[in-house]
Order: sequence, then C-alpha cells, then structure tokens
Amino acid sequence: MRSEVITVQTGSRPAVRDITAEAQNFVSGEGDGLLHVFVPHATAGLALIETGSGSDDDLLTALDELLPTDDRWRHRHGSRGHGRDHVLPALVPPYASVPVLGGRLALGTWQSICLVDTNGDNPTRQVRFSFLPA
Repeated sequence: MRSEVITVQTGSRPAVRDITAEAQNFVSGEGDGLLHVFVPHATAGLALIETGSGSDDDLLTALDELLPTDDRWRHRHGSRGHGRDHVLPALVPPYASVPVLGGRLALGTWQSICLVDTNGDNPTRQVRFSFLPA
C-alpha cells in the first residue's frame, strides 16, 4: 500500500473543497486498484458529489438545516454551535473508497471527491490518500 497526506485549507466558514485533482495526481501512473481517502478529523467528512452546479452549496444548506448552529448541542467548546460539527461525520463519513482503473479514478461523469468541513474553528485539514493495488 502506498499512502500520502495532503493539507487542504478550508477557511473560517463551512466549506466544500473539491480534492479530485489531488486524488487523481496521487493515483496517476498506477495500475488497477482502490483509492481510499480518509480525513483524520472529528469534525470533517468526505462526499462524492457534483460540484460547480450549486450542489456543494446545497449540501451546506442541507447540513445547516439538519445540524443548526445554535445552542442545542451538549458539546459546547469552540464557537457557537460547534457541537454540530462533531455530529457531522455520522452523516458525512470521514472516508471514501474509489476504484482506480489503469491509473485513473473510476468516478461517474459528474462525481467529484469533496472534503466537507463545517468547522470554522479549524481552517486547515489533513487528508490521507492510500492506494491499494489490485
């Protein structure tokens, strides 16, 4: 298995960051296998979604409706409503696996690998790519 960690800046507001290009660079030149992507954070996740058409903003809106930034959360350190960020990985998991065929990600036409981060208290994230050859 080959593994590498990248750093992604997500900023101080909820964000969806497309990391497909970085993932493709990681598997480029490999043969067939499986790319596993993992976010080692308790307040971020990964989603395979379409980007650029508004779906990334729609995802953040849906998360705001499901997990409002208010004082209902028992987990209270950090900024107001931060407890919701700790619930996020139950809905947007911190991992994804994507088939790799001939060194290319076998994603659907409109699919992108996206880091989802609602935690404005932590503007820098790590993402681990691991390639398992077939």
